[in-house]
Amino acid sequence: MNHNTKLTEPENSPQLSEQKPKLDPEIARKFSILADKWETEVAGMSSTARMSQHPAYQEIIQMGTEIVPLLLKELQQNPLYWLSALQEITGENPIKPEQRGRIKQMATAWLEWGKERGYTE
Repeated sequence: MNHNTKLTEPENSPQLSEQKPKLDPEIARKFSILADKWETEVAGMSSTARMSQHPAYQEIIQMGTEIVPLLLKELQQNPLYWLSALQEITGENPIKPEQRGRIKQMATAWLEWGKERGYTE
């Protein structure tokens, strides 16, 4: 067993967590209010394109990259709804062509993307 590896891991972990910016509680609260409003007002809509045009959803997108960790967390519970917001905010699309249309795989691609970039653990 390599004891050196175990000794170095805890030293590296605090550095990683220090690099991650802390989310402003006010930003998190605003996101939560907007997300709740959006979910309530689009309940029953079948068009995700129409849902994403809702003013609350658009306001969430305008909040920018600071809310990416919140979107990734939401993505775990509602995989379909936050995919376009993540793409609009980040300008990226980690979804491979063979994953398109497969919601869980699409969400997994985003979650892996977030982990690689330090947005999630």
